[in-house]
Amino acid sequence: MKTRGCCASICQCFFEYSTPKILVIRSFKVGTLNRITQALVIAYVIGYVCVLNKGYQDMDAVLSSVTTKVKGIALTNTSDLGLRIWDVADYVIPPQEENSFFVLTNLLITLNQTQSHCPEVRHFFKLILYLTSDHLPSGVQTGKCVKYSAVDKTCEVLAWCPLELDKEPPNPPMLADAENFTVLIKNSIRYPKFNFNKRNILPYVNKTYLEQCVFNRITDPDCPIFRLKDMVTEANEDFQTMAVHGGVMGVQIRWECDLDMPSSWCVPRYTFRRLDNKDPVNNVAPGYNFRFAKYYKNGNNEETRTLIKGFGIRFDVMVFGQAGKFNIVPTLLNVGAGLALLGLVNIVLLSHAVCVVVMATVYIC
Repeated sequence: MKTRGCCASICQCFFEYSTPKILVIRSFKVGTLNRITQALVIAYVIGYVCVLNKGYQDMDAVLSSVTTKVKGIALTNTSDLGLRIWDVADYVIPPQEENSFFVLTNLLITLNQTQSHCPEVRHFFKLILYLTSDHLPSGVQTGKCVKYSAVDKTCEVLAWCPLELDKEPPNPPMLADAENFTVLIKNSIRYPKFNFNKRNILPYVNKTYLEQCVFNRITDPDCPIFRLKDMVTEANEDFQTMAVHGGVMGVQIRWECDLDMPSSWCVPRYTFRRLDNKDPVNNVAPGYNFRFAKYYKNGNNEETRTLIKGFGIRFDVMVFGQAGKFNIVPTLLNVGAGLALLGLVNIVLLSHAVCVVVMATVYIC
């Protein structure tokens, strides 16, 4: 009997459905607070989650590839090189880099170096730094003390002679005309989740337009050809000043695409900024430079080189972006979260009514 009664009780509990008791509170204060809270929750779900944050969309990050092509010619006339034309094969080093390109703007040249013996050029800081070393920055000591000038002697070294002189680069820069060079930046992007592809050369851009356009934020915002000076100017820098010691510029391409809208609305936005630290107080080792050499044989069949310390501007192209498209799953998740918040409104109001209002008034259910 007891077992049968226990089973009956379990079945009765299992196959029953209960509803909460509804309490109607007729109060202007509680009713106003209820509607205001509900309105705030609805405004949050619709305005912030759905409209501003596009909570009804599924999102995907951009995949990108970048190629560049620089054009322009510069003319220099120096005592070392004489009258010389510089084209893209001379000043773009190396010819291709991944998502970046370097343009030579200034240089120090040491001509006709051969491997031989010569007096070391030793500055005071080098003397302290390498006091206990036989290996100097420019060569290896032979142990001999030889004449450096009419009054000075220095250690003899086995090195590429004559040695490079450590001095400031020319100001104004040798390739001052580099400010008028142009670069074509070709950027192809893909959103794999939505099978969407596009490039920054937009469909309406034809060959004729591409041959004559230069990027301008007002008149030609979609032109993918940029003048170097314009990019540096947009970063609030002076090209001729930056070209003396070199530097690093960032070219940022941002793709923010709403794929529920026409694909023509998905266009790139360009911004420019200087990336290397330009500290006016601690200005040690400013700019961007490196050394490279051109080798040849002289009349005596000796290996000879021209050493070039090149200063220039490196442009790093960085692509950012995301795309969104309607998807039922995030829509239901965000709507469900909003309904759950509406459910919390009743709990908050009940607590308020019990703690504040009900203590002063007796309500009849």
